[in-house]
Amino acid sequence: MRIGCPTEIKNHEYRVGLTPESARELASRGHEVWIQSGAGMGIGAFDHEYQEAGAQIVDGPDPIFAECEMVVKVKEPQAQERAKLRRDQILYTYLHLAPDPEQTADLVKSGVTAIAYETVTGERGQLPLLKPMSQVAGRMSVQAGATALEKAHGGRGVLLGGVPGVMPAKVVVIGGGVVGFNAAQMAVGLGADVTILDRDPEVLEKVGTHFEARASTRFSNAANLHDSVCNADLVIGAVLIPGAAAPKLVARDMLRHMLPGAVLVDVAIDQGGCFETSKPTTHADPTYVVDDVVHYCVANMPGAVARTSTYALNNVTLPHALRIADMGWKDAMRADAHLAEGLNVHAGEVTYQAVAEELGHDYRPVADLL
Repeated sequence: MRIGCPTEIKNHEYRVGLTPESARELASRGHEVWIQSGAGMGIGAFDHEYQEAGAQIVDGPDPIFAECEMVVKVKEPQAQERAKLRRDQILYTYLHLAPDPEQTADLVKSGVTAIAYETVTGERGQLPLLKPMSQVAGRMSVQAGATALEKAHGGRGVLLGGVPGVMPAKVVVIGGGVVGFNAAQMAVGLGADVTILDRDPEVLEKVGTHFEARASTRFSNAANLHDSVCNADLVIGAVLIPGAAAPKLVARDMLRHMLPGAVLVDVAIDQGGCFETSKPTTHADPTYVVDDVVHYCVANMPGAVARTSTYALNNVTLPHALRIADMGWKDAMRADAHLAEGLNVHAGEVTYQAVAEELGHDYRPVADLL
């Protein structure tokens, strides 16, 4: 199979779909690997490293989109990339379609076979291709929130860990999954006063057992959520409904009860955000203020630590890429029902139920195609 990896063009996105090591694995199995010149520069991977791994360097993205059977990326294709996709081509990347009707419509129109990293499942129902980026984003959310809390960045002027004689910042993490757990780890490590909210008693038990007295847990009902958020210096939104838009847990009218200069970091922004006032931002201009509350809603947070993120991502995406390349997408999905959960669009039809329901498309079950 001819597999192509273009340079990412989303604002301040430095990750790359394939590392030189991943390119070597594909090439060693007899596949032809095309890498756009400079695609790996953001992680310190040079063209000659890809060539030494057996890949071919091509100028610009056009040859990749025109001639490759599978395109491997990191972020969802931008409008100019979607215009180049075609029927009988495989797109393997993060998509986050539920809050993005324009992208969904373009992918449907193109006829491409689009496999989304974020909906591929694991043995216990987890999301293994999303997990490493959730770990990175969870940890980065606290770094970003700590910076936004500085007075020069519009925040309350509060140090997360405080100092002897001065109380630490109150950090509230909404959601105790992978993002929330990693955010709590970072916040606890910095000495903050941390509270984790979730609706799943088993999740609360797990995080409570792990953190013991170093963090508090609360059941996430309306009263507890309101009380926690309104007394917080930093709130991390870390909720996820696989493949679907994130629920709006913090309403606009709640902001006026919050502390002036408090910070909201919305890690769920890829799925539409879990704060009513959230809108996507970029690393170039990461924050904005609503009702004296600072919002940080960067939609590709892990892109800022591109080398760490790319290698963590390739660790989990490469095995499926090899299987798809070796067997073709249909046989690979017949052999692995978890990979089949990743198919979101095929030949003009939406094949992921949550996306179809959210955006009003007809739903075609993957099983019908296999």
